[in-house]
Amino acid sequence: MAGLQVRASGPLFDGRAARAIASAVDEAREDIAEFAEEQVLSELGRVLRHPTGYYESRITTDRVSADTSRVGDQGVVYGPWLEGVGSRNSPVTCFPGYGHWRRTKDLVKDRAPFIAQRAIAQHLPEMG
Repeated sequence: MAGLQVRASGPLFDGRAARAIASAVDEAREDIAEFAEEQVLSELGRVLRHPTGYYESRITTDRVSADTSRVGDQGVVYGPWLEGVGSRNSPVTCFPGYGHWRRTKDLVKDRAPFIAQRAIAQHLPEMG
């Protein structure tokens, strides 16, 4: 009986496809986080009545793990109050909060698939 030899080559077998997918995922994560940061800053620009610039300067994107980026306000003590989830929001006071993080979260949730799709499409040629 004669032996059978199989030779596999191409992007799937030499690692190019895996590298391209990893690059696409990284780019998508960063693009989504950048979009989120831009949106929350845009929301703040729209709703803040007397901005000092301090709170906006604390909005940053941090990479918290290999596959996670987080947009936040660096723990500014009055951040929850501005959002409307603090213990001093209505009914304790008449200020209900701006809800800028909630609106941003909803918008990012809606747009993230399209942002990711764009990043993946840019890396498809590397897979072939």
